[in-house]
Amino acid sequence: MSFRSAVITFPGSNCDRDMADALEKIAGAAPFRVWHGDADLPDGLDFIALPGGFSYGDYLRSGAMAARSPIMQAVVAAANRGVPVLGVCNGFQVLTESGLLPGALLRNAGMNFVCRNVRLSVANNQSLFTSGYDAGAEIVIPVAHHDGNYFADDAALDRLEGEGRVAFRYAEAVNGSARQIAGVLNAAGNVLGMMPHPERMIEPEQGGTDGRALFESAITALAAG
Repeated sequence: MSFRSAVITFPGSNCDRDMADALEKIAGAAPFRVWHGDADLPDGLDFIALPGGFSYGDYLRSGAMAARSPIMQAVVAAANRGVPVLGVCNGFQVLTESGLLPGALLRNAGMNFVCRNVRLSVANNQSLFTSGYDAGAEIVIPVAHHDGNYFADDAALDRLEGEGRVAFRYAEAVNGSARQIAGVLNAAGNVLGMMPHPERMIEPEQGGTDGRALFESAITALAAG
C-alpha cells in the first residue's frame, strides 16, 4: 500500500518537521507539507496530522485562529469523510476549536509550562490509532505544553467514557486535566487529539519507542482496509 499523508503547518508551528520525519521513517513515504493558507488538500490522502507548536502565537486562545485557517475547512471535510486525523498538542487544541473534538484545553493547573516525559495508560486499544497497544498498558511519551488542561462538563465526560472515546490517560499528575484525560477520539473513531508527543518517541535515540505503535496502528488499519 502506498501511504499518502499530510502534515499541516500553521504560522508558529514548531513540531511539523518532527511529525513529518516520524511519518516518513515509519511509513516509508514522505508526507505532503501543506500550508495553512492553502484551500485544498492533496487528493487521496490516507492520514492528516496537525502538529504541535504555537499557531498564531496562541493569540486569543491556543488553536482558535488556526481553526479558522483556510485549510481547516478541507481538513474538517476530510475528517467527516472518514480520513484519519491526528492532532498533537497544539493540533489537539485546533481540533477542539474547530469542533472536530469536544472539550477545550485550558491553562495548566499549576500555570507552568510542563516539558518532560510522562507516563500514560492506554484507555482504549480498539481504535485505529491504538490497536498496537495492550489495553491498560503504561507507556512513556513526552509533553511540552502550557495549555494542556483538558476540560469538558460532566455530561460530556461521562459520554466520552461511556463511548470508549478516552484514548489515553495520564498515569501521574501533569496538568490538571479532567479525569486525567490525555487524548480523546471523535464519535467515529477516526480523529484523535492528544497533548503528549508520540512523534518524539519513535526510536531508541529519542529515549524510547512507545510512540511508534500509534503510527504503526494507523498504517496497519488502513492497509487492512
